[in-house]
Amino acid sequence: MLKRENRRVEMESAAENPNYIMVPSAGATAVVEPQSQLPLAVTSTHNCKRNLFSFPRRPALRVTSEFDSESAVFFHKISCKLLDSLAKFKFSFNHSGKGDISEPQISFVSKHLSLHYDLEDHNALVKTSLDVGPRLQLTASHDVKAQQGEVTMLANLAPPGYSLQLSTPVPSVGLPKATLRFPLGEVSLQEKEDEEVKSLLSVSGILKGQFLNGVCSAQYKDEEVKLRYCYKDDEMSFLPILSLPSNAPSFAFKRRFGPSDKLSYWYNCDSNYWSAVYKRTYGKDFKFKAGYDSEVRLGWASLWVGDEGGKAKTAPMQMKVQFMLQVPQDDIKSSVLMFRIKKRWDF
Repeated sequence: MLKRENRRVEMESAAENPNYIMVPSAGATAVVEPQSQLPLAVTSTHNCKRNLFSFPRRPALRVTSEFDSESAVFFHKISCKLLDSLAKFKFSFNHSGKGDISEPQISFVSKHLSLHYDLEDHNALVKTSLDVGPRLQLTASHDVKAQQGEVTMLANLAPPGYSLQLSTPVPSVGLPKATLRFPLGEVSLQEKEDEEVKSLLSVSGILKGQFLNGVCSAQYKDEEVKLRYCYKDDEMSFLPILSLPSNAPSFAFKRRFGPSDKLSYWYNCDSNYWSAVYKRTYGKDFKFKAGYDSEVRLGWASLWVGDEGGKAKTAPMQMKVQFMLQVPQDDIKSSVLMFRIKKRWDF
């Protein structure tokens, strides 16, 4: 009876106090508290201590250096992402071989605001963008030293491809420039000053459409019309151009001999100038190009290591290299070998 009474008291104490641990007596069935509760309490205590004394992790730094042998100047850029990649900080400058530093700039770039500050000129360029509803966007830029800027409004009228853009300089000097875009081209109206007439409304635009398995386009700007026709398939591209009212024809021709070989040729019938470029790729990261330009009477050849239009991040060892040889036709002895190197480091 005494053992049963003690057992009852222990069970009542365990019910009133969750942290109470019952010790089984001899010959009695052991009642063991689930062990998962104690480790959870200890783990949460350790997490609170760790979060209380933890420090924010240092943002990853990216350093990019570029050297051009023609100008003999180094270009350096240091950047890092801030606020969980919501913004980016950049610091860039040029460094000559004599140790002189020039054009230092600091930039702070985010989705809706960017600030570029020139440390030499003590000038800042501020750009901002704001979405006013699902179909209206406002952008503005301001040059602090010049006290000039521009405000642009873009409205998406109807899908697909219909939009209206209004842009005006600040301070305003006339009517804003209006551009109407649609699937077949665009039309722009802009007020310009003329010596005879104070203000003149200028019209420019482009129209394009499918014609004979190709794309035909007409571009009007500064009282000149350019008619173009572009035909392109897997092996050949042909682009004749006619300028009016000068009636100056020209054409471009591209021929692909295989997945890695391409030849491009351009000829101006009015001036008899022509140029040709041969390109061959070796995989993704190597490219060889050679060409000649009759207008400047110059032959050249270049070798790219890394994607020519890509970033150093995707290149082997995060480094891009270009070698170029220029050979003047009139003075072969003055040929020049140039190179450009771009390297990125991540810390």
